[in-house]
Amino acid sequence: MQTPFLFRCVILISLLLAEPLMAVPPEPSFRVQTIDSEVQIGYGIAIADINGDGKPDIILADQNTVQWYENPSWKKHIMVEKVTERDNVCVAAFDIYGNGKAEVAIGAQWNPGETTDSEKSGGVFYLIPPEDRTQRWEAVKLHHEPTVHRMHWVMAPSGKWELVVKPLHGRGNRNNAGDGSKVYAYEMPQNPRDPWKTSLVSDFTHASHNFQPINWDKDPEHELLTAAKEGVFWFGRSTGAWKKRQLSENWAGEVRDGKLPNGVRFFATIEPMHGTTVAFYTAPDSSKGLWKRQVLDESLLDGHAVVVADFLGTGSDQIVAGWRGLNPKGVPGVRLFTPLDSEAKEWRTSAISGDEVAIEDIKSADLDGDGKPDLVLAGRQTKNLQILWNQSAKR
Repeated sequence: MQTPFLFRCVILISLLLAEPLMAVPPEPSFRVQTIDSEVQIGYGIAIADINGDGKPDIILADQNTVQWYENPSWKKHIMVEKVTERDNVCVAAFDIYGNGKAEVAIGAQWNPGETTDSEKSGGVFYLIPPEDRTQRWEAVKLHHEPTVHRMHWVMAPSGKWELVVKPLHGRGNRNNAGDGSKVYAYEMPQNPRDPWKTSLVSDFTHASHNFQPINWDKDPEHELLTAAKEGVFWFGRSTGAWKKRQLSENWAGEVRDGKLPNGVRFFATIEPMHGTTVAFYTAPDSSKGLWKRQVLDESLLDGHAVVVADFLGTGSDQIVAGWRGLNPKGVPGVRLFTPLDSEAKEWRTSAISGDEVAIEDIKSADLDGDGKPDLVLAGRQTKNLQILWNQSAKR
């Protein structure tokens, strides 16, 4: 009679050891602060220290202006105004020289319907700061392709920082078809007013809405994750030309990477561009296969931003997705998705913002130095810029 009982105990212990229990993550809690209620569009956000005081500031590419908000007063300082006839669309800010003050570049002349004429569509500018960075900056015009849409500062294998710029469409595109979007890396000369050398990153994606610089393999240089009509692609280089690897074949508009509770890498997307679906992906059993997809939400209206970070202090990452409800018309919002087990088979969904911000962009950083990442939200129809201060209790 004892043998079956002992056998069942052994089986139970084995199962418990094979599936370690995970403490329930705390519920998210954020305090809202509106720092600007007169935003025109709020296309793009960057977070970086502009004035060298050791505090991260907020930079916003708005319709006709690019401005920075000074931490902690959040006083607004206009950097440039009306550099092109049409809207500004993106901004990249990072301290590439290690002097405590960020360098800034912007994309402008947003005209996605014009894919052929570079005079009427697209613009790339490097901003040279004055001695007093609260005053107006000088905009230096660089080469560009039509429909410039996103940009990031990226560490090259040489140890230098480059500006990678991605158009939404290729030249002459109609209905997301035609030539691929030409993504270039710009190398800054000693005098930034001189011509910048460019090198091609990729030229085959269509309707490529967003991308992310990542450190995929812990070497000094960055790799890239790019979302496009063709799916999500990894780009990397050690020397010479960029190499690519396809990770998914679902049309994605947004992409960010993170780590699960078991330490495994994942990436999260909104699908398709301006879409309805939040999905997350983990690596396949074979290094050459497409990544495994799991749908977390299919109810977004005009999804427009994804952020991944450990907002709850669990030691692994959660996913934040925001939508603007612009087309189709609907109620905007932001949700936080939290894995509840080590392999992220079960997730919890938490609403952290609603119709008060129609999300055009979201960025995350620890703005007050308390060790917890906060969120910055830019709203389009709602014309506001908000900080969601992270009040979540650490586990």
